[in-house]
Amino acid sequence: MPAIFLHPAQDGLVILVRAQPRARKNSTNSLLKGTLKISVQAPPEDGKANLAIAELLYKVLKLIKNQIKLIQGETSRDKKFLI
Repeated sequence: MPAIFLHPAQDGLVILVRAQPRARKNSTNSLLKGTLKISVQAPPEDGKANLAIAELLYKVLKLIKNQIKLIQGETSRDKKFLI
């Protein structure tokens, strides 16, 4: 059974993300226990990794910046983004 990393929400969809900061390259790697694993080169300082993850999601999902928002996990590796 495939892992589900998208969940319906009142305002759209929630994407569950497992972050890997300070990676060699920016990429969406795999599904891991119901979350989408995303690697970014940015360090986990001052929100840099969160911004890099959001920018990667914009590109992959072909969204504009105001269509995605971090709603949980600002300082955690496990994050929730609202689309």
